[in-house]
Amino acid sequence: METEGARPDRLGPLLDQFDQAREMAQVRLTGLGDEEYLWEPVPGCWSLRRRGEAVTPRAFGPGEWVLDLGAADIPANEYAEVARQAADGMSVAKIAEDWSVSVERVEQILAHTGAPEPDATPITTIAWRLGHLHFEFAGMWEWTFGERLQDPKLMVDFTPSAAPTLERFWAVIDRWRDGVAGVTDEQLDTVGFSRYPYSNDRDYPYIGVLASANLEFIHHMAEIALLRDLWRSRFTTAG
Repeated sequence: METEGARPDRLGPLLDQFDQAREMAQVRLTGLGDEEYLWEPVPGCWSLRRRGEAVTPRAFGPGEWVLDLGAADIPANEYAEVARQAADGMSVAKIAEDWSVSVERVEQILAHTGAPEPDATPITTIAWRLGHLHFEFAGMWEWTFGERLQDPKLMVDFTPSAAPTLERFWAVIDRWRDGVAGVTDEQLDTVGFSRYPYSNDRDYPYIGVLASANLEFIHHMAEIALLRDLWRSRFTTAG
């Protein structure tokens, strides 16, 4: 995955961070079986389901299996980002379009005072977390280094089997990393170098987009690691 020659100084730490996170994640995912992959630790989980059995209004995927997705909204941890967008001069209508919510919802968030209450987010399965990362990194590659044509939500044919999922997932992750390794210093500073449609990536220099992509990978892999720990200890009782 390494490219020859010197890397831009600012890119090097981001690549190193991603490489270390990827190595740790691959070790943690070794031995993942189908039952654990689809395990729902509590009622009401979001997961990977047959199209006719999806429990959420915007479940997506090109084939028989789809990934649960709820109604569009802006989570509490993004309120500050919405405020920054408005402070930078973005119109309320444009913010609403970017987040796929109503103008009224954006106005409500901008009028909010004090610390926002944490969202009551659903628990998700390992299948959901991997599927989420899979389609996002496939889409980010397509809309940065590819033809910028394919809908990211239709790029991954989800499967309920863990082994082929991981094989295809790591191939996508490695392709993404190889693309990033070739980014120039000028491109790091380019606003809109990424045109990923399900984010505001196009509004920021690419170096910030890369930092966000690393964070996305790291925090979801940490959640997957915890789910694996819970699976391993699910029949353990105190005493």
